[in-house]
Amino acid sequence: MGLRAVFFDVGETLIDEERWWRILAERAGLQPHVIWAALGVTIERGEEHDALWTAIGVERPVGWWESIPYELGDLYPDAIACLEGVRSLGLRVGIVGNQTEALERWAREAALPTDVISSSASLGVKKPDPAFFERVVELAGCDSPDEVAYVGDRVDNDVLPAAAARLIAVHIRRGPWGRLQQSPPEANLVLDDLASLPQTLASLL
Repeated sequence: MGLRAVFFDVGETLIDEERWWRILAERAGLQPHVIWAALGVTIERGEEHDALWTAIGVERPVGWWESIPYELGDLYPDAIACLEGVRSLGLRVGIVGNQTEALERWAREAALPTDVISSSASLGVKKPDPAFFERVVELAGCDSPDEVAYVGDRVDNDVLPAAAARLIAVHIRRGPWGRLQQSPPEANLVLDDLASLPQTLASLL
């Protein structure tokens, strides 16, 4: 494996978004399990997050996506150790997902152990667009996409488009999408957490 860089998705890969969805439910005047049920419907239909408002017949709150910041406590317990472990292998580590500029700033201010931090807002292109993964390879400073691994929870937004773009596709099976969407054969690696990723990659280098 000529791996030189590993890039990570954000929500439900590094960040546990349960608190985020709870706050969103409160602001919408709904019980959390109503939001989660609607989210499950959108996942089953292959729709994006904002389709959940149509599913439950509620008007979408203004600025709902941008107005709830992440906190360090939202990181999954294995996130920091994984980033540090991958970096210790001599690999370039990056974070870039379908996020707002505000959430990108949060990641920078949190001083996470990474070499590159970006977002779809900064790049001007969102997953699953192939151009997103082309930009990831550029950010990694690599000549070939097969030198870059992309780690994400969503099969539709992360695994399949990363594999189609010839990156090494790593499926992390946690969170709503990670559990409800079955790992496809295109996934190069399938893990239930990030704790084992550095050791797994080390065995392949």
